[in-house]
Amino acid sequence: MSGQIPVKPDVMGIAQSARAALKGKGPAPVHLWNPPFLGDIDMRIARDGTWYHEGAPIRRPAMVRLFSSILRKDGADYFLVTPVEKLGITVEDAPFVATDVTREGAGERQVLVFETHVGDRVEAGPDHPIRVEIDAQSQEPAPYVHVRGGLEARIDRKSFYRMVEWGEEAGQGGERWFGVRSGGMFFAMVRAEDLSGAG
Repeated sequence: MSGQIPVKPDVMGIAQSARAALKGKGPAPVHLWNPPFLGDIDMRIARDGTWYHEGAPIRRPAMVRLFSSILRKDGADYFLVTPVEKLGITVEDAPFVATDVTREGAGERQVLVFETHVGDRVEAGPDHPIRVEIDAQSQEPAPYVHVRGGLEARIDRKSFYRMVEWGEEAGQGGERWFGVRSGGMFFAMVRAEDLSGAG
């Protein structure tokens, strides 16, 4: 990340600062805060969404939800931010995991609603786009949905399969794509010709 020597702040102190700063429910207004950067801490979010501190998983869901509410992405780096401190952490893939998706409506009015493992509820659409990366070696799709402030949730396998069931073909950029509609938008997932070739 920043290349600085990791610092060892009081994690409970960070949690206390976060609780004091939160107003009601939902994530904190971290985009409005500009505290001093104090360095990187030994905290990591694994690919499966598990949070670790000093190598041990954080097993209290309430603590994970609290930390997730003060998470911010600046450029390619991730930070825990309170009004008085900014601390760098490591994120292996995306900071959140979308563990469920439901469909409201159908056709042009269809909306896909995602729920993350930390309690976020996101309606895919212009403000919360879906994107799919294809691994260059395995050709496996890696789907994501934007949650807030540049923070994404990786869509888990069962939810992605559900999206595929609701998908359709459409033209985009002069090509035929297989994708899914939500919030008045069509989100391309794979070229139609690649999909038919896989079959």
